[in-house]
Amino acid sequence: MQRVILFIAVISSFITPFDGSAVNIALPAIGQEFSLDAVTLSWITTSYLLSIAILLVPFGKLADMKGRKRMFLIGISTFSAASVLLAFSADAGMLIGLRLLQGAGCAMIFGTSLAILSAAYHPRERGKVLGITIAAVYLGLSLGPFLGGIMTERLGWRSIFLVNAPLGILCIVFAIWKLPLEWRDEPGQQFDIAGSLLWAVSLIATIYGLSILPSLAGAALIGTGIVLLVVFGAFELRSPSPVLNMQLFLGNRVFAFSNFAALINYSATYAVTFLLSLYLQVAKDFTAEYAGLILVAQPAMQALFSPLAGKLSDNIDPGLVASGGMAVTVAGLFLLTFLDAGSSIPFILGCLLFLGVGFGFFSSPNTNAILGSVDRRSYGVASGMVGTMRLLGQMLSMGLAMTIFATSIGREEIGEWNIPEFIESIHIAFLLFFALCVVGLAFSLVRGKKRGAENAGTLDS
Repeated sequence: MQRVILFIAVISSFITPFDGSAVNIALPAIGQEFSLDAVTLSWITTSYLLSIAILLVPFGKLADMKGRKRMFLIGISTFSAASVLLAFSADAGMLIGLRLLQGAGCAMIFGTSLAILSAAYHPRERGKVLGITIAAVYLGLSLGPFLGGIMTERLGWRSIFLVNAPLGILCIVFAIWKLPLEWRDEPGQQFDIAGSLLWAVSLIATIYGLSILPSLAGAALIGTGIVLLVVFGAFELRSPSPVLNMQLFLGNRVFAFSNFAALINYSATYAVTFLLSLYLQVAKDFTAEYAGLILVAQPAMQALFSPLAGKLSDNIDPGLVASGGMAVTVAGLFLLTFLDAGSSIPFILGCLLFLGVGFGFFSSPNTNAILGSVDRRSYGVASGMVGTMRLLGQMLSMGLAMTIFATSIGREEIGEWNIPEFIESIHIAFLLFFALCVVGLAFSLVRGKKRGAENAGTLDS
């Protein structure tokens, strides 16, 4: 049964990032077909991310209460059905609405797959299987732009959504056929509706604010979101059945600092591919295909080293392995601060290899540290927090990059006429990301050792 669970986790971990990265490549074709402006086009991606971020923690809690297998099946079914419907979208409104639904399904998958995997495997094997699963994530991210571009060009952008359906159905069949058991560790609790709504509103304000920086409205929304997050934390501390147990942050140093390290790591690294993609196509005048081939170096290294790092974290304290990975990432970002218009391709590839190895050694051990620091009954919430930190970090990273561009270049198109200003912008961005990652390394180093909390949960047939 363990191998079936791992197979399901690998397939579901592949299709969700593959879909996201492939759709990003298809956005110009979608915009051309529906005559969309840039703001509306951006919501095809933003709506998906928002839906996942809002629902990850509540769905993780529901999975702990009602059953993780049940929630996973609902999630993969929703994701697959929405993908098929997306292929027949008639207009932008339908497309964005279905992306919200697809994101909801993705949140159920993210909030349960890692939790099921952690419950099914012995703690001494968890890092290894988490590493394999996270490698599948990076494989999806690597193949998404490449295969998505080919499919968009030869079969049309709608084919990208249709490819999710057979893989989703495969997961559904194996889950129903081969998984007779149910994982449920917090049965009988009341679901915290008020806390979930407060969490949703705070994240909507924060993430939407990041998407419209550097406007004053964006800063105001971010401020509002932060205040509401503080209110949410205070509310959850008094709730008898909180959607997010704040004691995990206040009384569990490993959990808190590992999550903060993940947030900062994603904030410091996610926009790197975006910035280098622009650099290679604008400053170097490379084609999109050639630029894409160069940029594959980073996720390829991540996919290669994640299983090794995960297995290593089963035998060595995962916080120590993750800190080593963060240190390599710091080195890669430091090298990128020297990037200029004349930088060579071997230098750029070297930086990407550093970042790929660093993040490969950080991600799966850090996830192992987070899941290893909580009791079995909190696996769903912990799994949801892993995904939430990733999404918030990604949005923050892009928000910082956009703010720097708006300040240095303004709202004009980037081209050969403003390459000096563009190079200066990415230099500032890499300096900021380097400093952020140093802070993240500090969080990672002081987290302490993981707790041996592997309490038995409720296993229903």
